[in-house]
Amino acid sequence: MNMRLMLLVGAMLAMPAFAADGAKAGEGPRGPHHEACKGDPAKCQQERKAHREKMCAENPERCKEMKAKAEERRAQCKADPAKCQQERKAHREKMCADNPQRCKEMKAKADERRAQCQADPAKCQQERKAHHDKMCAENPQRCAEMKAKGEERRAQCQADPSKCRPQGPGAPAQPRT
Repeated sequence: MNMRLMLLVGAMLAMPAFAADGAKAGEGPRGPHHEACKGDPAKCQQERKAHREKMCAENPERCKEMKAKAEERRAQCKADPAKCQQERKAHREKMCADNPQRCKEMKAKADERRAQCQADPAKCQQERKAHHDKMCAENPQRCAEMKAKGEERRAQCQADPSKCRPQGPGAPAQPRT
């Protein structure tokens, strides 16, 4: 559940930046490209990746600056996760206030996915594992960091179970965030 929430929040945070790239004057914040991406998100993801690679080839200095800034932000969030969580919450609330229909759509989609996973947990577990395996193949360093963080959480819960909560029936306890 926490991983899905993190993915949803990450997607919500990334949406304004990617949506603004495709918008033209007079088309609103998303533009027609956003609607096309709803039909084939994988294609749009590949297009964004190609665009980033092209941008980095044309302007490597700016690309290095962006990567450094992202790394700095990750370090800040690692040092003070509560602050970043509050910032993400404020951003999400602003996004929902600015575009309540989009917010409702995203919540409905998350609820639908949750219902699908409750109906067929084995299928969702298989999909999560496939996604995890793909992510680890593409970025083994990030995968190792996530694994270390998970082991750290398990150790925290074993040391002080009162700070943890169960994650589903029969699941081991996880720390509260």
